[in-house]
Amino acid sequence: MKVIKIPVGLLQANCYLVINKDKILIVDPGSEFDKIQSKIKELNVKPIGILITHSHFDHIGALKQFEDLYNIPICNHKNRIEFDDFKFKIIDTEGHTSDSVTFYFYENSFMFTGDFLFKETIGRTDLETSDAEQMKKSIAKIKQLPIDTIIYPGHGENSTLEHELKNNFFLF
Repeated sequence: MKVIKIPVGLLQANCYLVINKDKILIVDPGSEFDKIQSKIKELNVKPIGILITHSHFDHIGALKQFEDLYNIPICNHKNRIEFDDFKFKIIDTEGHTSDSVTFYFYENSFMFTGDFLFKETIGRTDLETSDAEQMKKSIAKIKQLPIDTIIYPGHGENSTLEHELKNNFFLF
């Protein structure tokens, strides 16, 4: 399985393409539909679904365009779908938003955390549907995963759970 990161939009939200053989999942298509679509065409793979970590505008800006173009299902906090050839668990990681989820690909030891967890920090908890206490509970869940798990966040650089356990004040 291969993961390609495509930073998009004014806030440089990370959209990801998760490729398994000739199929892909699109994670958080935040904006710049043409940029993402160009990469999909270049890869010559078939999108079979879309994963949404949370519903902030910078993570769903191009969602409708992909949904209309491919007529594929959307997996999020309410609509939990499994896709053949892609094995993952959906972990509720509220805190940054009330609809935040993390997609943990357990066979490949990586996860998409959206704005819940970043390299050496966490997402804001001072927004309308944020909850600092819920964030603490969500962090506790993530800390139980294998330390070699790769973190693909909603913005910025990738990390690993091992790095975060050693360097992220919020995980101490």
